[in-house]
Amino acid sequence: MADSKYSFGSFIEFVSSQFLLLVAGTALIALGFFVGSLWTENKIMKTGGGTIAGANTVQQPQAAAPAQPTTATVSIDDDAILGDKNAPITLVEFSDYECPFCKRHFTDTHGQLVTNYVETGKLKIVFRDLPLPFHEPMATKEAVAANCAREQGGDEMYYAFHDEMFTQTTSNGNGLDDTKIAAIATDLGLDSGKFTTCLADPKQAEEVKKDLADANAAGANGTPSFVVGKTNKDGSVEGDLIIGAQPYSVFQASIDALL
Repeated sequence: MADSKYSFGSFIEFVSSQFLLLVAGTALIALGFFVGSLWTENKIMKTGGGTIAGANTVQQPQAAAPAQPTTATVSIDDDAILGDKNAPITLVEFSDYECPFCKRHFTDTHGQLVTNYVETGKLKIVFRDLPLPFHEPMATKEAVAANCAREQGGDEMYYAFHDEMFTQTTSNGNGLDDTKIAAIATDLGLDSGKFTTCLADPKQAEEVKKDLADANAAGANGTPSFVVGKTNKDGSVEGDLIIGAQPYSVFQASIDALL
């Protein structure tokens, strides 16, 4: 029987004649994949761990997001206030002590806001808790510890404890163990017996849950989240909703627009 034009011999002859083209094509595909991978990794690093559209990466919901042109309304509740209670502008922060981007905000931006706006009487900060489920149980435990510090020493003690926890924790979900939390309380001069009793009080955990519910209602579904605005007579704050560990300039623009 005559060889078919689709015979094995014809196939071998075709492969042999086109070998260099096949090798070159394969190399181009591999090179394209490699370059694309490098581009994706570089974009992820530049966006602080966020997700790039089309990339097979795990989303980091607490990552710094682009500045949001949205607004929100939220209550300051009965939470701790940093600064003059009569300051014209209020910044409500929803945060998680175990969120690395919350720690970034504390390290890079919080101090500048305090120096330039809180200490000059233009701004007050209200810190509210937004523990992420994958940081539990440590996120709620640390939030409760700060509330218990406030039970003994008021708002000033609350923020002293707040600062120490953000300074000491690695913000990786592992949290500070009981010994370290107790050591902070002791170093700040708190009564250890009262502090320990407070940690076990169910109402403290309920207070954290109230913050979480208010954050969700306001659309603050990532950490850190902020609402910057003027305080209404009913104790609510209506203003810009800022999501993520944005640079100081974002907060500066929002605050200055209200002054």
